Amino acid sequence: MNGKQIEKEWKRLMKLEEKFINHNIRKKEKEWQNKLEKFVPEKLSDTLNAAFYKAFELIFEKGTGVIEKTYNKEKREQDYKINEYAAEMKNSRKTVKVFGKQAKSSQSLNTVISAVEGIGMGAVGAGLPDIPIFLGILLKSIYETAVIYGFTYDTEQEQIFILKMIETALIHENDLLENNEKLNKWIEAPCSFEISKTEQIKRTSAALAEEMLYLKFVQGIPIVGIAGGLSDVVYQKKITDYVQMKYKRRFLIRKK
Repeated sequence: MNGKQIEKEWKRLMKLEEKFINHNIRKKEKEWQNKLEKFVPEKLSDTLNAAFYKAFELIFEKGTGVIEKTYNKEKREQDYKINEYAAEMKNSRKTVKVFGKQAKSSQSLNTVISAVEGIGMGAVGAGLPDIPIFLGILLKSIYETAVIYGFTYDTEQEQIFILKMIETALIHENDLLENNEKLNKWIEAPCSFEISKTEQIKRTSAALAEEMLYLKFVQGIPIVGIAGGLSDVVYQKKITDYVQMKYKRRFLIRKK
């Protein structure tokens, strides 16, 4: 894989990252959220936060094996080796881009799964029970992206990296800029994160709870909750779009 092809993909990636940052730097308040504010129970944010935290703990402790049964990890690893060999041999931009195409294909399938699950749970008014399933599908998509680009996801440092990416995709203002920079520095020179996994789970859970508060409230109302359930798709895409950029950055830096 020659430097010219890598540089072209790098420039394209920089534009995508800049677009993501510019689009999300300011938090956009929606009128319907302001109208709902008086109806949302004061303790719902804390309840959501705790639900996300417990779901992350459960999945990292016992759920990774279950998630791996939902996709063919071995085939993904074999595909990576084949794609990497092709990229090294042919030295074309097309062979470099195939990694991203596979990641997008995986994302699309998981988005459909998330849509069906979110709408189904919203139809019966199940907002909180939806959280472990939502996170399970999200992490499945992230794990597949990691393997597609030739990375693992089962060490503590990789899990902190994943959690920090999820948090960063949801925050705004200086917090977004600072977190994004920290991730880029870690990608440049991987080392132990300054934050513990437990503390990062807390931060990521808080970001999810704050961003999805009103939509999860709506999802808890039967039938009307379908609208809230559709939010699963929106956030799945937003987070996995950001995650794919970071894994691609790692991939290109490794090839440099």
